[in-house]
Amino acid sequence: MADLYSQLNVARGASEAEIKKAYRKLAKELHPDKNKDNPKATERFSKVTRAYDILTDKDKRAQYDRGEIDEEGNPRMPFGFGGGGGGPRPGGGSGRGPEFRGPNGEPFEFTGGGEAADLSDLFEGLFSGRKGGGGGGGPFSGFGRRSAPPQKGADVGYRLEVPFEDAARLEGQRVTLGSGKTLDIKLPAGVDSGTKIRLSGQGQAGPAGNGDAIVAIEVKPHRFFRREGDNIRLELPVSVDEAVLGGKVRVPTVDGPVMLSIPKGSSSGKVLRLKGKGFTGKSGARGDQLVTLMIDLPADDAALAAFAAGWKDERNVRAGLGV
Repeated sequence: MADLYSQLNVARGASEAEIKKAYRKLAKELHPDKNKDNPKATERFSKVTRAYDILTDKDKRAQYDRGEIDEEGNPRMPFGFGGGGGGPRPGGGSGRGPEFRGPNGEPFEFTGGGEAADLSDLFEGLFSGRKGGGGGGGPFSGFGRRSAPPQKGADVGYRLEVPFEDAARLEGQRVTLGSGKTLDIKLPAGVDSGTKIRLSGQGQAGPAGNGDAIVAIEVKPHRFFRREGDNIRLELPVSVDEAVLGGKVRVPTVDGPVMLSIPKGSSSGKVLRLKGKGFTGKSGARGDQLVTLMIDLPADDAALAAFAAGWKDERNVRAGLGV
């Protein structure tokens, strides 16, 4: 298996920023949503995600660089075992007994001295620690106690685009995992772009259980709604007669159209409020929809032009500006 740095196409001394940049590029190319008919891309996506998880965790990266964990994040054996044949071993072993290596790679060889060596004490020290009193126990005592515990599998990240209206209403969403499995998830109150949802046990497999799936939410922009905190802003075109005479007009909301009363003599810029038609905040209460009236004049209307030519507003409508 290629080392974690090679999997991300970065140098061994790469900075965290370089690792993140490389991962974003690969994740975009290999994401299961874009490679539904390419299982090899899905498999590589899982590998680069696991590599990213380990190399962006300072402690795990240090363990990996020291050779304490492998590319799966599992602990390596603290020493190696030589072969069992009768010939000489690489590095100058005599071939007359098993070769063991200490924590720094130094060889320890046991030749037997003409009679069978009793290794029971050695193995007890290597793998279980000395029982009973005394603090000695030889150079290997306690190795078993210091071995790393089994680790869970790596977490796997996903990005989920959510329609604006669904996010406002907290509509349930469906996410497809790298394995092809689909799950229905609930959006939390206060959801926004950047919100992360953890799906326990849906990540990579490991000796101590599966990791988790981390779903990052991205709320898609809307063509005429605009979010402002937990409120929603809408600029609503109204005709001249609706603004002058008032009346009821249909207005879109994330919950569907409603009727809105426009007061007589309304000007462009007047803001009307629709209670409870915004986003659900972290408190569980919904914000409002704020509707800004925008008078829409026809470009070429002879009747309106004739009326304006025969009527003059005697007010100084710019008096508040000092002109």
